[in-house]
Formats: sequence, structure tokens, C-alpha cells
Amino acid sequence: MSGDSADTPAPATRHLLPDAMTLPDRALLLATDLNRLLAPGAANLNKTNASAAPAGEGRIKGMLQRALALLGTPYRWGGNSPDKGFDCSGLVGYVFRNALGIELPRVSREMAKTGELISDRDDLSEGDLVFFGRKGRVDHVGIYLGEGRFVHAPRTGKDVTVSSLDTGYWSGKFMEARRVEGI
Repeated sequence: MSGDSADTPAPATRHLLPDAMTLPDRALLLATDLNRLLAPGAANLNKTNASAAPAGEGRIKGMLQRALALLGTPYRWGGNSPDKGFDCSGLVGYVFRNALGIELPRVSREMAKTGELISDRDDLSEGDLVFFGRKGRVDHVGIYLGEGRFVHAPRTGKDVTVSSLDTGYWSGKFMEARRVEGI
């Protein structure tokens, strides 16, 4: 161990993540923190402000919370459940089915034919599907969270995570986005 303070939690926060905490509990804590980032001031909303929100906004926020609660779930090729793990399209299909009651095609290539094409990245909205690929062929999908971030199941050896559209590996692989009808 190098002794780098970044490798160990600060003494004041050590009790917040006990060693015995399960992976789903840790993912839920992380999802709660990310939800606060997604909806700044959401904890301070009163009933007047909440009723002024567009009708679909609550459904989308609920869907994003469902997706973020799965952070840390292992990648598994062909996986489509939190118990066994997810591949990218399995995660997206699971979230849309369980949070919104919307059935999507099983594979990312087919999902890329569903919904309205979003031609300008600046027009992306929370809940849109973002597609990635190589040589003009879609081979990966995630759910857009806003602010250039998306949740996805990246690959073998990795867990469900949040990545950036604007920097890193995925920025160069972005192909298109779609808005699914009914959200």
C-alpha cells in the first residue's frame, strides 16, 4: 500500500460504508447520491412544485432511479436480470420493462430501430437511448441520464456504471440516439 490518502476513506466517512454492506445496498447508496446530482434540489420540492412538473417527468425520473439502483451489478453476456447480471441491452430492456412497462427488442441493433431518431446530441433528454458502435454497426446501448452521462453495462469484467458521452472511450464510439415512444 502506497499510503496515498486517496486509497482509504476519510475517518469521518468510514462508518458510512461498512465492510459488511451488500453490493445492492452499496449500489442503492450510490444511486441515491447520483439521483441528487440528477435532480438538484429535488429533496426540497414541495407539493406545489411537484404538481407543476410535466406528467412524463416523474416516470422518467423513476426509470432513471431504477437504472441507477442497478449500479454495481456485474456484466454478463446475454444477462437480463439483477440476479444473474446484465449485458447492455439486457439492462436497458429490464429497466424499460420494469419501470415503464415498455417492451423493447432484445438486442441493441434492433433497439436502434425503435423510437424517434435524435439527430442532434444537444437535443438529448433524460431517458433517451444512446447507441455506440464500430464501422457503422450498432453494438452497444445505454440510457441517457443528462449532462452528458449515461448508464450502461459496459463489458465482461465490468459492472453496470455511469460513463460520459463527451470524454473517453465512449465519446468516440457514439453513433446515434433514440427517444422511445411512451416515456
